[in-house]
Amino acid sequence: MISKKTKYGLKALAMLAKAETDAPIQISTIAKTENISQKFLESILLSLRKAGFLGSKKGKGGGYYLLKDPRDITIASVYRILEGPIAMVPCVSLNFYEKCGDCPDEDACGVHRLMIQIRDNTLAILENSTLADFILPAAGKQ
Repeated sequence: MISKKTKYGLKALAMLAKAETDAPIQISTIAKTENISQKFLESILLSLRKAGFLGSKKGKGGGYYLLKDPRDITIASVYRILEGPIAMVPCVSLNFYEKCGDCPDEDACGVHRLMIQIRDNTLAILENSTLADFILPAAGKQ
């Protein structure tokens, strides 16, 4: 299950990606449109700005805007910034590996093998999905 932080981050990025101009969008507009607490959204957008996905402009006409093309932003990269590891257990994480203290042999561990399959399938979907894919209308709907 993803956290509200990641869900809201994806919703905010989608709104920015759908914008018809490159003009910054005020955080209050994003918060109101997406029904997100403005204070919570501020911390989310700050994380995404620090990661290089967003730019910001202060003052009148200020707000946030995408720095990258939506086709160049994978859902996996957003997930890792806002959520952390994609793997469900640390012993199968590619970027945050930790050995499980209760497991003497990972190769013989059924949980480990199952979690590798889950990680690999989840990662394949998240790495092959971009923000551009995320904002496309559902099939059959306009």
